Amino acid sequence: MFLAFDAVAIVRAAVPFLSLLLILVLIHEFGHFLAAKAFGIKVLEFGIGFPPKAKTLFTKGGTEYSLNWLPIGGFVRLLGEEDPSDPRSLAAAPRWQRLTVMGAGVAMNLVLAVFLLSVGFMIPRERSLSMAQIVEVAQGSPASEATITGEMRDGTAPVQGIQPGDLVIEVAGREIKNTSEMVYASRLNLGETQEWIIVRAGATLTAEVYARWHPPADEGPTGVRIGAPQTCTYNENSEPISCELKYPQTESEWFWPWEAFPKGASSLVDTMVLTVNEIRVRVGGGGGASVGGEDQPAFTGPVGIADTTGDLIKEAGWRPLIEFAALLSLNLAIFNALPIPMLDGGRMFFVFLEIVRGGRRISPEKEGLVHFAGFALMMVGVLIVTYFDIARLVT
Repeated sequence: MFLAFDAVAIVRAAVPFLSLLLILVLIHEFGHFLAAKAFGIKVLEFGIGFPPKAKTLFTKGGTEYSLNWLPIGGFVRLLGEEDPSDPRSLAAAPRWQRLTVMGAGVAMNLVLAVFLLSVGFMIPRERSLSMAQIVEVAQGSPASEATITGEMRDGTAPVQGIQPGDLVIEVAGREIKNTSEMVYASRLNLGETQEWIIVRAGATLTAEVYARWHPPADEGPTGVRIGAPQTCTYNENSEPISCELKYPQTESEWFWPWEAFPKGASSLVDTMVLTVNEIRVRVGGGGGASVGGEDQPAFTGPVGIADTTGDLIKEAGWRPLIEFAALLSLNLAIFNALPIPMLDGGRMFFVFLEIVRGGRRISPEKEGLVHFAGFALMMVGVLIVTYFDIARLVT
């Protein structure tokens, strides 16, 4: 069987992805570079791209600045990363300096993520005001058993439990103007009893709704199905002929820089919480945080991310790419902070191990071997994930 590939589509996806990856990794490595220079640790090479080397751009301050053939990132090569024999080596530096140098890349990616998210808040965008209405409540779900407080407009007590037709205007202190905002707010507070503000028959009520970590299939954490309120016309059999949004309005939303940067920092924290929640759901065998019932791959690699980048540009333009870059930068920071050999977190682990051992180091040879083994296993993992990414794209 022969597979036909659209060369233009491949380039359209690959070029922005590789450009993003190159910038994000270079900024990560620039963090290591700045910290090492600040502490007087000798930087042997700052490379743009990965070897093989294409050319040496210039040499300054004892550091070679090189251009390499593989445009998928960059690297900083420090003197004596495991060997403390040279006084200007990384390994010879005090422990707090080594930890700072090793963690500087992660810090740079976090700062970049906040900056990009903040820029995203400064760009005008249309916010849907279509609202979020309860369409269906699963029997026996937390929503069906929710405690409702307040009173109806006629002074009577409300029926307990979330009811179809209820309009949700606030979840856990967050204003809700559309279904996406409701899903987002609810997913931020999994495993908790959330306070919802709802409107029922013109009355504003408060509901206490528990959000489950591992709900039954097709129910969601709280057991509700939501949709935007609609106005429909029906035939003689009470079947809908056509429907349109009851609240089709949108509003243009943007923020000044002094408002955007706190929102960017808050958004980064929210994204980290969502990531942790997603991991907990998947580890427990749940359906994840995806919306709309589509099956999403649990993991994706470079090919899958490149495909996502291409789809994003094709469907939504370049502006959302800023927020996507922020997410990639955050993922790069989290991934590098993991205590996996060869990664920043793995190297920091050896420093903490040295502290626990009362200053006794693991020999450079053994540490180097562990990092090499970690690198080899990581490459095998990347190849496996890439294989499934390609298989998913061509089937």
